[in-house]
Amino acid sequence: MDFVSLVVIAVGLAMDAFAVTLSDAVAYPDESPRKLLVLPVAFGFFQGFMPFLGYVLSGLAAELIENYAGIVAFVVLAAIGGNMIREGAGITRARTTEDEPPSSPKLSVGIILVQSVATAIDAFAVGVSLRAMEADLLTAVSIIGIVTFLVCCVPAALGRRLGNALGDKAEIVGGVVLVLIGIRAFFS
Repeated sequence: MDFVSLVVIAVGLAMDAFAVTLSDAVAYPDESPRKLLVLPVAFGFFQGFMPFLGYVLSGLAAELIENYAGIVAFVVLAAIGGNMIREGAGITRARTTEDEPPSSPKLSVGIILVQSVATAIDAFAVGVSLRAMEADLLTAVSIIGIVTFLVCCVPAALGRRLGNALGDKAEIVGGVVLVLIGIRAFFS
């Protein structure tokens, strides 16, 4: 498989990670730039690791994962997004009824890891395809991981500005985006 084809595949795989990174950066505008940098690192790692698993395990669980990847991604992203919407609505409601603003929500490492795995499940199937095409595994997973990292750096950097502009509604918007990504994964 040639370099350009691998980059195109990598960009396609990175789109969900891009959207989730943007959603998180918008929903958690008070997070430090260092914490937001964890997003591209985690997404890049898992987008590269899952094709590796697919390549290595290609006959064992590939069909099972391919059949249920959309459902798993939907459940995970909808649960996280729904919780963000609920918490965001609570913050908005609390700010309108109290004088003291509640603390801002925090982006945990656990949430980042779950989101990283959920958005990378379909990359497992790409690993199965890479094996079928006899692609060089190290080159393919490196390109996929690096491209995903670079693609996710943009929303991690710019999303905070948008999140600050949205104010109290930022977490709700971020949650809605995650739910929509989950719905898209369910139907794809």
